[in-house]
Amino acid sequence: MWAILKKAGVDPAPRRSGPTWAEFQRTQASGILAVDLFHVVTVLLKRLYCMVAMEISTRRVHLLGVTTNPTGSWAVWLRS
Repeated sequence: MWAILKKAGVDPAPRRSGPTWAEFQRTQASGILAVDLFHVVTVLLKRLYCMVAMEISTRRVHLLGVTTNPTGSWAVWLRS
């Protein structure tokens, strides 16, 4: 990629004077959530679908819901 840009006469972007990526993440962590939907197989071989959210700043995990049949309305209900 660098060779193509150099050949086209495009110089690298200047260094920014703003915060580093780690500094940005630290300052924004209180407002960031990570959400995941995954399945778990029980000992009776029943599949359960779980939705969880993690607060990045505190690393606290919240169980938002569990169902055997994840539908669109179930996922929307969890958002409200």
